[in-house]
Amino acid sequence: MRVLVLGADGYLGWPTSMYFAARGHEVVATDSYAKRKWEAETGAMPLLAVPTLEERVGIWNAEGRGTIDVVIGDLTDADFVHDLISTTQPDAIVHYGEQCSAPYSMMSQEAGVSSQVNNLVGNLNVLYAMRDHAPGSHLVKLGTMGEYGTPNIDIEEGYIEIAHKGRRDVLPFPKRPGSVYHLSKVHDSHNIEFACRIWRLRATDLHQGVVYGLRTPEMGDREEFATSFRYDEVFGTVLNRFLVQAVAGHPLTVYGAGGQTRGYLNILDTLACVELSALNPPEAGDYRVFNQFTEQFSVIELAHRVQSAAKRLGIEVEISHIDNPRVESESHYYNATHTKLVELGLEPHLLSEDFIVECLQALSGLRSRISEGLFLRGVTWQPAVRAGL
Repeated sequence: MRVLVLGADGYLGWPTSMYFAARGHEVVATDSYAKRKWEAETGAMPLLAVPTLEERVGIWNAEGRGTIDVVIGDLTDADFVHDLISTTQPDAIVHYGEQCSAPYSMMSQEAGVSSQVNNLVGNLNVLYAMRDHAPGSHLVKLGTMGEYGTPNIDIEEGYIEIAHKGRRDVLPFPKRPGSVYHLSKVHDSHNIEFACRIWRLRATDLHQGVVYGLRTPEMGDREEFATSFRYDEVFGTVLNRFLVQAVAGHPLTVYGAGGQTRGYLNILDTLACVELSALNPPEAGDYRVFNQFTEQFSVIELAHRVQSAAKRLGIEVEISHIDNPRVESESHYYNATHTKLVELGLEPHLLSEDFIVECLQALSGLRSRISEGLFLRGVTWQPAVRAGL
């Protein structure tokens, strides 16, 4: 296939570009480096230094492991997007190119507005460009399980059958997002469903859980191929942060009671899910939703798992319950369906203590690069309320 990867400089975008290229697909990788700018605003830095996309691709291509072409540009620039898709004529468009941090989107009005503008405008430009230049392309869009929130009923995969006043219908599953970022993903989903229904486009909306993991086989131990592994409170995911905190000898910072339950998956499974989706496209006019995660955990469960694995390495780590900066239920029902990707052939990498030990061992060699000041950045969902105003 010819695969266009949007947001190819990021934590998932770069491994995805290598993954498809290594399997013989034609890959065009594009990014605007916007996330690097957002991270710089917060003082965040990856655990490993990450070369530019052009530098990484130059090394990759020189080694003959598959070819990746690079195009730098901004998805909010409609002319750029139309030219990109018209020229590329991709079979699959893997769309990671959005502001992906809930805490960042809640830092300020400016951050919240820019998150929504970036995500919605960029996604709409992609849809219009597909309509005009590549209506046969398949959009594989990274959404989030956070669109659903935590309803007191089972979460289905995108749709729910409803009986109401003697009539029945299958409708999009209700959404109740918990941040401005998650809200932008809900808007994306509505816009994509509309484009499929009205313009006969085809799309797979991957409602992904929380991703963890440091390396993929294509990276090996090569630092120049490392992805942007983040552990800070703004851009790092919770398990990745716990792993780094344990290595640093810092208490594992659990928000409130820690009963918040979500879906999780290994970064290796993200790559497999995207590949399975791309290799099995829907029919024209079909908007489908896959819940992309493999296991459910509460935050406190993850903390105890990391604590136990660390003990095997002689690392004693405490668990610290801190005031929850978010507005969310800390004890709730959570049961989400996730069968469609398994039916396509996904073989999950489940979270084992051995895997956590391996991660801790790998991170121990990077101890000197950890900045403990990044663990807690003070982002709150209700700053005025918490300030007593």
